[in-house]
Amino acid sequence: MRVLHTMIRVGNLDASIAFYTEVLGMHVIRKSDYPEGKFTNVFVGYGDESEGAVIELTYNYGVEKYDIGTGFGHVALAVTDAYKACADIKARGGVVTREAGPMKHGTTVIAFVQDPDGYKIELIQRD
Repeated sequence: MRVLHTMIRVGNLDASIAFYTEVLGMHVIRKSDYPEGKFTNVFVGYGDESEGAVIELTYNYGVEKYDIGTGFGHVALAVTDAYKACADIKARGGVVTREAGPMKHGTTVIAFVQDPDGYKIELIQRD
């Protein structure tokens, strides 16, 4: 078994696609519209689904906002330089909610950014 994808509901599909592709550098892998079900799914990621997990953005027609709640934590991405990644994300219009630096009670360098719907994305610096 392996993880295939994580699904998150989004209120503005175009803004979400722009964030994940233009700000975080992912690619749209596939898009499926289901008019009968009144929703659209867009899968984004850094590579082919056969090679790694991706994110499924689900837009339900007419729903502009979701209450994220307290159960969801974040999506984590590996980066080679969290400081540079934060600078690049800010330069592309993204919101950094926690600047890069060592995690509390540890040495791993992390940062957090936020997508247009308020979902947190953790950047974990890996060599």
